[in-house]
Amino acid sequence: MTSQRARYVPAIILTVSLFFLWGMANNLNDILIAQFKKAFTLSDFETSFVQQAFYLGYFCLAIPAALVVRARGYKTAIVIGLLLYAAGALLFYPAAHYGEYRYFLAALFVIASGLAFLETSANPLMTELGDQAGAARRLTFAQAANPVGTLAGVLIGKYFILSDIVQNDAQIAAMTPAAREAFYRTEIQAVQTPYLVIGLVVLAFALIAAMVRFPDHRETEEAAEVTVTPRFVEVFRHPRLLFAAVAQFFYVGAQVGLWSYTIRYAQANVPGMIERTAADYLFASLLLFGIGRFAGAFLMGRIAPSRLLAAFAGISLLLAVAAGLIGGMTGLLLLVGASFFMSIQFPTIFALGIDGLGPLRRAGASLIVMAIIGGAAVTAVMGHLSDIAGINMAMLVPAMAFLVVLVFALCQPRRPITMDH
Repeated sequence: MTSQRARYVPAIILTVSLFFLWGMANNLNDILIAQFKKAFTLSDFETSFVQQAFYLGYFCLAIPAALVVRARGYKTAIVIGLLLYAAGALLFYPAAHYGEYRYFLAALFVIASGLAFLETSANPLMTELGDQAGAARRLTFAQAANPVGTLAGVLIGKYFILSDIVQNDAQIAAMTPAAREAFYRTEIQAVQTPYLVIGLVVLAFALIAAMVRFPDHRETEEAAEVTVTPRFVEVFRHPRLLFAAVAQFFYVGAQVGLWSYTIRYAQANVPGMIERTAADYLFASLLLFGIGRFAGAFLMGRIAPSRLLAAFAGISLLLAVAAGLIGGMTGLLLLVGASFFMSIQFPTIFALGIDGLGPLRRAGASLIVMAIIGGAAVTAVMGHLSDIAGINMAMLVPAMAFLVVLVFALCQPRRPITMDH
């Protein structure tokens, strides 16, 4: 077993890097929302198109990704995912050249299509690379790279995309047409170089993945004792999995919505705050999120996952409600604090949902990945409510989403999560 584990060390290292790469892509969207709102003079609802296009890619490609994993193995799925990710990032260059919002949305859809392949592959792969006794430890280690990627995404956005130029509506209106056009053009082209570099780096990862040795997909199925290929429709016979997919839909919507509008909330509630300073609060949110993941993993050794999920979801709900009703700097700090308690919700819902599925585990995983479309739906509702009643009231939408997660957690058995293979 030691020689087998050593043989797949490069594959393990590469797979861990995937968690970093998609974390970075996801949270760069939060920066893009602030940037595009200014560059294209969008309403809050129109800025939600960023997340709608992005998470639609996840929804559309999750099942095809699972089918590719099943038919051709993890390596093929990962290479396809990285190539799509790279292609989408490189498409930002012509999108910035033409200066059309819709072209950026198309590029984001392509990026997310690639991420659907990566997420559908990486989570189960980490449990199958090496001995089964260390499966949970390997997956926890890999997930630790995700919040590091999210922090990197915010830092890239803050220093290479967001500007420190403060122009209010009156100042922009007072510009000459030529100056106004130049201002908007500069803001649009700010995304060009960072995404070009990201695209080239991800393309290099794709080339490396093509050369790295991964377990043959037939080997992993034999290790998992899969003797009969289950039909995907069989997952709909498992109520807990379906409830988990619903809970994940609302959780991802709450997470994406809160982070998408953190910069917007900060600027609306703290007069005079510029985008780069507001991005610091988003960075703090993600830092607390990463700390919370480690703290949650520690607490799960002493508290049943479903009970801890209920506690964290309930606290997130209260903090989101308080942020919506109190506002100001206090509301902003409460909003930032909610990220600590969001930390364990995605992986815990995921693990509870596929617990006990056996050979249906991969199909069940793809169903939960499809539920990520909640990031598009909830963000759109928040944007629409913000345009009507203000950004503070929009924070009550993720609060209601956390309520769904709380109900899901309270309905689960209070026992450890098993690792089915």
